[in-house]
Amino acid sequence: MSTIDIVVPFWGDPGLLFETVASVQAQRDTDWRLVVIDDCYPDDSVPAFFAALDDPRITYVRNEVNLGITENYREAIRLARSEFMTILGCDDLLHPGYLDVIRRTIAAVPDADVIQPGVQVIDEHGTVIRPLVDRVKQGLLAPRGGSGIAVLRGQAMATSLIRGDWLYWPSLTFRVETLRRIDFREGLPIIQDLALLMDIAFEGGTLAYNPTLAFSYRRHGGSASQKTLLDGRRFRDERTYYRQARGLAEAQGWSATSRTARVRLMSRLHGVAELPGVLRHGTGAGIQSTVAHILAL
Repeated sequence: MSTIDIVVPFWGDPGLLFETVASVQAQRDTDWRLVVIDDCYPDDSVPAFFAALDDPRITYVRNEVNLGITENYREAIRLARSEFMTILGCDDLLHPGYLDVIRRTIAAVPDADVIQPGVQVIDEHGTVIRPLVDRVKQGLLAPRGGSGIAVLRGQAMATSLIRGDWLYWPSLTFRVETLRRIDFREGLPIIQDLALLMDIAFEGGTLAYNPTLAFSYRRHGGSASQKTLLDGRRFRDERTYYRQARGLAEAQGWSATSRTARVRLMSRLHGVAELPGVLRHGTGAGIQSTVAHILAL
């Protein structure tokens, strides 16, 4: 199997980025290529850090202008040169065996378009945590099957993800050709990852889940994602996309997927879980959006 590309779209804490880079360098499998795309983050320590690195496998590029998250993801895909790539978060950590797990999974499921390894969640300090959302993701929504690899294709993949998105985007490895064929949807910046994954499923794609722990996903208390819950954008985007997904499923004749998208039970329960925090800290629009999300079918 060829070199795997790891591309890091960067905007954030330079110290955490440097930890991310070190986790790539610590891979037992050394056949990788790392590209860091700096989206004009205002800190001179970042280019200086990469200028001092003596590793020919690592490339640092800085955008001429700030592209924003979606366009920087597209740039990451354009820069990929291998058959498979990981779009790694700039504050997340690969475990030393990450690429071993990915390669074993691809060998077992050679038609895989998306590979999800086992994930643990850490906070901004690197401490392992288990928030409610992750207990639900990993305990209720992710496929079961012991230590074996779970494979979901087409309708089964779409129904599983629209029931509740249990994947961790920065931990995923993708077939590059699939990402170049299926673009991000416009107008859904908050949940663009789910929309893309669903489009892969609607085209008959394959998701392989290997529960072997290989990745640390970082959750921040004051993250941009949390802010979109408080101001209402997160749930507004979710409702918009769930309506789109229902129509796409109906066009495919996938009644189970359509029904799951209409009821969106786990998404509404997420609204229930977030409501106390939104009532305390959210805007008026955030409260209205959360209540609408819970009640509206």
